[in-house]
Amino acid sequence: MQASIEAEIAAARDEASLDEVRVAALGKKGSVSERMKTLGAMSPDERKVMGPALNGLKQAITEAIGARREALKTAALERQLVEERLDVTLDPRPTGLARGRIHPISQVWEELSAIFADLGFRVAEGPDIETDDLNFTKLNFPEGHPARDMHDTFFLPQRPDGTRRLLRTHTSPVQIRTMLKQKPPIRIIAPGRTYRCDSDQTHTPMFHQVEGLVVDKESHVGHLKWVLTEFCRAFFEVEDAAMRFRPSYFPFTEPSYEVDIRCRRSADGIELGVGDDWLEILGSGMVHPNVLANCGLDPDVYQGFAWGMGIDRIAMLKYGMPDLRDLFEGDARWLTHYGFQPLDRPSLAGGLSR
Repeated sequence: MQASIEAEIAAARDEASLDEVRVAALGKKGSVSERMKTLGAMSPDERKVMGPALNGLKQAITEAIGARREALKTAALERQLVEERLDVTLDPRPTGLARGRIHPISQVWEELSAIFADLGFRVAEGPDIETDDLNFTKLNFPEGHPARDMHDTFFLPQRPDGTRRLLRTHTSPVQIRTMLKQKPPIRIIAPGRTYRCDSDQTHTPMFHQVEGLVVDKESHVGHLKWVLTEFCRAFFEVEDAAMRFRPSYFPFTEPSYEVDIRCRRSADGIELGVGDDWLEILGSGMVHPNVLANCGLDPDVYQGFAWGMGIDRIAMLKYGMPDLRDLFEGDARWLTHYGFQPLDRPSLAGGLSR
């Protein structure tokens, strides 16, 4: 009996068939259990012989079933490891929690904030709806000055006192607000939304700018050049960010400069930091003495420099996005392609971009 039962145990292919063998042998009506029931009808001498023999048989079958069960579990685990083996070098499949993407503008906003924070700047903010005084007048745009025509402005309805507020055309009012509230030294960047009546492949009615301001007693053009060069080297992740400063005109800076970065143009796009061509990326200059005076700072004591650039445009340059308008379309397919994983937070230590 023992040999036949052990043969059935060894032939069991899974735990279900093994359990059937166990019930057939050790269940209430199993073959071994039925033999155990006959002990009561035996003589004492027979029980002395058959009792240990039947208990030994029951113990042997129980151990054989346990060993077979462990073998089946081990075999099942080995099959699972082979069939469900993962290639850990592949990118993880997106789950429901990972389908969302960080918009490139938000990512670039974080990138430039990390860079300028490392250079000693803090982030300053202001309202999107501004006064004419802060958006134009204190920035050396007198009433009726032709320079105001450089900005296609969204004006709000006239108020009872005859004044009209407007959607800020740049983030320069944040610089004014900072100088009115804080005494030098000042080192800030002012990223934010701005608005102008313009729309084409490279212009949208609402866009994003970041401006920087430094005011103290000893700042000069050399400091301005160093800050912008270090920013471009870090942001565009190039060793050599050769830059060219060309004379220009802005009402709020004197002297004023347009800043170009060295590049190479080809059918595949624009490569920065190499080549023999130039690409304009921002405007800058020394803060105009009138602007300092309008904010209550003595231009004979303090001087400063400022710059401004479009966040959308530098995002397009860095990540190869051809049309500015795509940034505002809300196309989920576009965002899946150009967006960033939620944990891809930029830092100078861990890397700005993926």
